[in-house]
Amino acid sequence: MRRLILMRHAKSDWSHGTSDHDRPLNPRGRSAAEALGNWLRAEGLLPDAVLCSTAARTRETCAILNLPESCAVEHLRQLYLAEPSEIIANLRQRATGDTVLLVAHNPGIAAAAALLLQQTPDQDAFDRYPSGATTVMDFDIDNWADLAPGSGALHTFTVPKQLV
Repeated sequence: MRRLILMRHAKSDWSHGTSDHDRPLNPRGRSAAEALGNWLRAEGLLPDAVLCSTAARTRETCAILNLPESCAVEHLRQLYLAEPSEIIANLRQRATGDTVLLVAHNPGIAAAAALLLQQTPDQDAFDRYPSGATTVMDFDIDNWADLAPGSGALHTFTVPKQLV
């Protein structure tokens, strides 16, 4: 079995006047990322490895989660504003370990979550996939290369608003 955690970056700060790629988190986003990290630990959902977009807001989200040092983090430019097919391809090619966290952007991350699940959660927040939205799903596969659309069983879904 493999477990996948798909997380949209926390709330970013539009006031910096930087490029989209360099936009950091705002205070609410930093608080949300901390809450998500606490939730992952409390629920026993810590990943073995992380695939993360190179954008500042995804890197900052990932760093604030305060994952164990043993968790390998790979920053990938191709996850920046990636389409669902690119997200799935990167998982198939690069994911390692039993539990993988992927931190990326909407609309691709939301579409990838919906595409991979057998059945989506009956929550309005899932349809919106707001900043910090996190879907945890399980796959009955031995190798990430075998990841297929429609094969993920929903384990849980949350948004920062439910945690803070």
